[in-house]
Amino acid sequence: MIILRVKSMLCIGFAFLGMALAVRADVVAGPLFSDFSLTLEPGRRTEAMGPFFYSQETQAGHLFAVPPLFSVLKDPSLELTESAVLYPVFSYVRYGGEYRVQLAQLISWAGGRSQEDDTTRRFTIFPLYFHQRNTNDPSKNYTAVVPFYGNLKNRLFRDEIHFVMFPVYSQTRKKDVVTDNYLYPIFHNRHGDHVRGWQVWPFVGRESGEMTYQTNLWTEEVTTNGASKSLFVMWPIYFRTSTGLGTTHPAEMRTVVPFYSSWHSPSRDSVSYGWPFGYTLTEDREKNYRERDIFWPLIVHAKGENKYTSRIFPFYSHATNSSLESHWWMWPLVKVNRLHGDLLERSRTRILFFLYSDTLEKITPTGESKRRVDFFPFFTRRREMDGRERLQILSIIEPILPNSKYVVRNYAPLYTFWLAEKNPKTGAKSQSLLWNLYRNEQTPETKKCSILFGLFQYESSPEGKSWRVCYVPVKRGAGGGNPARDGIISQ
Repeated sequence: MIILRVKSMLCIGFAFLGMALAVRADVVAGPLFSDFSLTLEPGRRTEAMGPFFYSQETQAGHLFAVPPLFSVLKDPSLELTESAVLYPVFSYVRYGGEYRVQLAQLISWAGGRSQEDDTTRRFTIFPLYFHQRNTNDPSKNYTAVVPFYGNLKNRLFRDEIHFVMFPVYSQTRKKDVVTDNYLYPIFHNRHGDHVRGWQVWPFVGRESGEMTYQTNLWTEEVTTNGASKSLFVMWPIYFRTSTGLGTTHPAEMRTVVPFYSSWHSPSRDSVSYGWPFGYTLTEDREKNYRERDIFWPLIVHAKGENKYTSRIFPFYSHATNSSLESHWWMWPLVKVNRLHGDLLERSRTRILFFLYSDTLEKITPTGESKRRVDFFPFFTRRREMDGRERLQILSIIEPILPNSKYVVRNYAPLYTFWLAEKNPKTGAKSQSLLWNLYRNEQTPETKKCSILFGLFQYESSPEGKSWRVCYVPVKRGAGGGNPARDGIISQ
């Protein structure tokens, strides 16, 4: 019986699809099947079987999805393909000749043609296996099998990494500085680019750098990089670091945890007693402010020309500088951040992290603004710079991952109870309840309403107005109709 019902629904759905494609007219029989024009942008959308299938054509390409299983976006004009299967389990992105495949964010393939007209292919099983091959430059090839043996290039924040039975031996290079590690992180020897250093961690370590000079090839201006030296004993108890030696801006830091710490330079002095949780006094002459900390970061007070901070954690905090402002009360209960700039102003108010969030951005010269409000798990409301608005009820994942396009494509259709959209440029409005079980659309010239699989429909246009019951016309009249009189609901 259930199989027969499913087959019947599929047959009806495909019949509606055939009619819609034949005349490319709006057909609303939701949640079984719907095909209609989009409200917020030019294009069309087809939905079937409630939230479990949709296809959408816009200027951004063709989007096809079967939530929550997968979604595929193709934009031939940009040679772009984006797909996700049970996101974040599997994702695939191709842009021109470049591609990237990820499986559970741990296994990945990547490749493509570079500006040097060569092709690079990369395969990773993080953190156990790393592999790369370049068609034109064998020096860019590498293979690494952790922890046994391998070479890496431009990975893990280093230019090169070589290891044998890690952590027994490894060698890393960043620019011209090479570090040889033995039983990492216990022993290391560092050399290169006028730098020498060694350590037996955590007992003792020393490093020094010579003064260097750098010439700007365009202006022939010579920049002096001062010498440096550092020492630690019984890490993290004793540190001593000096930088800028031989220049007009030398600086020195000394720390004996937990008793004392200091930083002295021509532009800044800072002294701490009982560091890091005792008393700290900082005077910054370059930025012209003075700061006192007690049990940092619990109690902080700073005041100066472009800086002010008053904090008693977790009860209250107020901090400002020339462009940023931050407030919070009973952290993390209420938190407010503001950015003030010549081109952009931004403010965000949050309650309990993502329970409630209100973000407003404004272009200062033009006064244009956009706003987003999230109230987990009840709704997400957005207004774009051009005035387009969208209200979604419910909103279960969007407040937590507000910038994830795959959440919008793969999961949002499953739990969106109510969707309302408005486009002020075209005057179009639409509302949908339970995957178009009820759908209402309005433009300056037309009004359309469909209820219960399209069994009850109303339409009003300059040519007249009409009613359909069980898809049979029962009434037709002349004139444009009045939406308030005719019972059409608007946003």
